[in-house]
Amino acid sequence: MQILLISLISTVAAIHTSTISGGLTRSPSVMVRSVIDGETIDVATIGRVRLLGVDVPRKAEPFAREARERLTALVLRRWVRVEHEGSARGAIRAFVVRDDGLLINAALVREGLARVSASQPAVRLAELERAEAEARSARRGLWGSAQPGPGTGYTHDSTDGQSPSPKPGTARKTRPKRPIPKT
Repeated sequence: MQILLISLISTVAAIHTSTISGGLTRSPSVMVRSVIDGETIDVATIGRVRLLGVDVPRKAEPFAREARERLTALVLRRWVRVEHEGSARGAIRAFVVRDDGLLINAALVREGLARVSASQPAVRLAELERAEAEARSARRGLWGSAQPGPGTGYTHDSTDGQSPSPKPGTARKTRPKRPIPKT
């Protein structure tokens, strides 16, 4: 009896999830219960899901609030499909697709509220990079005023490890070091 029950549950689970190109598993439509921050949502039956392939400003950084508000407007109490690798247990990184076909990860990038992060190989990387190029050329959000300095660690193409130069007149003044007395 247990074997029959287990095989029935396995069959139903296989029908409700499908594997798509690149080894991603697509969930059935699930409801977004809450938005944690600009890149993390809580989804019914799955739990916490972080957006894959994007980097959203953290709480104290510019555009963090806007990213969270926009993510809320896009997905809160809406049906989405989660495309992820491997098991859907615990916090996972995934692409989130609304039932109308909108890729949420790319929408945030296109609006200049997130940057492409190539820290993980992403099946939809080309789509995300096109969205970022569109946001840059239109100077939306993060790309609106000044281009970020090199080495901010925020994008995949800034790898030199240097911090951006400060704005004129804002550099911290440092005191010269005192000589250490010899004993």
